[in-house]
Amino acid sequence: MGRSSRMLMIFGGFTAVVAAALYPIYYHPMTHIDQYKKEQAVNRAGVVQEDVQPPGLKVWSDPFSRK
Repeated sequence: MGRSSRMLMIFGGFTAVVAAALYPIYYHPMTHIDQYKKEQAVNRAGVVQEDVQPPGLKVWSDPFSRK
């Protein structure tokens, strides 16, 4: 293999690893917003916000809302 081919394989492999690591962290949640909204509704069902929110801090908001 030539030197440029080897460097291209290394760079391509690194790019593939970074893309594979970012997919479940960023892209999947952004493309499946409804699924994550349902999960958060189930997770927060028994939580009374006033009991867990420290005074003086911003109130919880929907992390999936569009700005």
